[in-house]
Amino acid sequence: MKYLMMVQGSQADYDAMTGKANEHGATWNEKDIQAMFAFMGEINNDLAESGELVSANGLSAPSQTRHVGVDKDGKPVITDGPYGETKELLAGYWVLDCASLERVTEIAARVAACPQPEGVPVHPVVIRPIQEGPDVDA
Repeated sequence: MKYLMMVQGSQADYDAMTGKANEHGATWNEKDIQAMFAFMGEINNDLAESGELVSANGLSAPSQTRHVGVDKDGKPVITDGPYGETKELLAGYWVLDCASLERVTEIAARVAACPQPEGVPVHPVVIRPIQEGPDVDA
């Protein structure tokens, strides 16, 4: 079965990773960033080797986000980020093809253990099964 595994973040997290101090936690240095990328790279390599990795990507900062909706007349309404009212946004994701929810949960626990500086906010890793058929579970 396929699963979407997601990590969350905020604009403040992205700012901290570029060395900008904020009230939400510590800033990252180059060594911290390298450790995170090495850790995630190892996970991705292991998942590719096991055949479970379908796709994985980190996402750009929320400040580069664009929302597209429609107004009451059906015309596009476009809003560029950042979005102060949104505390957490999708920061990265994996599409995994795993034998079970238990297996993807093991992988998520590994991702959750990613090294980070002391005082940085900890966000959960979210798992969602990907619907592959016409049935919709409520």
